[in-house]
Amino acid sequence: MALKACLTSRYPRDQYILTDKLSTHHFNKQEEIRPLFESQLESCGVDYFDFYLMHAQSDEIYAKYKKLHVYDEARKLKAEGKIKHFGISFHDKEDVLDMILTENSDIEVVQIQFNYVEYEDSAVQSKACYEVCRKHNKPIIVMESVKGGNLVNLPGEAKHIYEDLGKMSPASYALRFAAGFDGMMMVLSGMSDMEQMQDNLSFMKDFQPLSSKEQEAVKQVTKIFKSKNFIPCTACRYCIEKCPKNIAIPDLFACLNAKKVYRDWNSDYYYNNVYTVKNAKASECLKCGLCEQIYPQHLHIRDLLVEVAETFEKK
Repeated sequence: MALKACLTSRYPRDQYILTDKLSTHHFNKQEEIRPLFESQLESCGVDYFDFYLMHAQSDEIYAKYKKLHVYDEARKLKAEGKIKHFGISFHDKEDVLDMILTENSDIEVVQIQFNYVEYEDSAVQSKACYEVCRKHNKPIIVMESVKGGNLVNLPGEAKHIYEDLGKMSPASYALRFAAGFDGMMMVLSGMSDMEQMQDNLSFMKDFQPLSSKEQEAVKQVTKIFKSKNFIPCTACRYCIEKCPKNIAIPDLFACLNAKKVYRDWNSDYYYNNVYTVKNAKASECLKCGLCEQIYPQHLHIRDLLVEVAETFEKK
């Protein structure tokens, strides 16, 4: 209703792009989808959405959407002109994204989590998911480009690296990093005030990709963030081979590292909705020690899994 009051009732429809999502917790039957969609249009005060995304697609959520023929309902709405472009937002591993795009070749856009500190992160898999999108030739919308403000409110040593480059804001390096990749259609930015908006507009209006010097600075800042990780797991995945409970140990460690560094909700989401859906939770560890026998880095995996459980499974 706020959007209707401040935007759609005041400006011509062709002067803005409006996107909405279909979230899994709002429906449990196929016949509930259209009434929900119509209520979204009514609340926004429009006749169509420019983009309509299947929200937070993961292996588990996609299975529900497939069972209830949700994508088919979206296709019908597009055929009726109520959706201009049909796409997905995604939170899972690259093989799941590849499966979804292979089974639904008419998906027009994919929204993924993508920023420089998580570009090669084993939990989020930004780089791998980006490469899947490129493989399927899908335009990309970037979310979490500044990671909930964590790439703006930098540690002191990281802040100094950017200050030495000049007067551009920390946000400029994060947004330009994401926007500089081929296939990026749009980079989302959550702005809290007019000053932040004006800053973003200043460097995106006449967009220039990161220079080689700026790229090197971003790498240095990334190393500073990575140095704050408390578990030096290399994600070789040898430990999983012997685990009788099939615990996704490296992925759970990556979630814990991210939680400690960034303290954001994404770590909890990946722990509960991605890496423990088909695999056991950290608390289900049998303490058998087989993982530690095969793991080359000699980590105390059993003790670390206790810490993971205490962090993510506390009531």
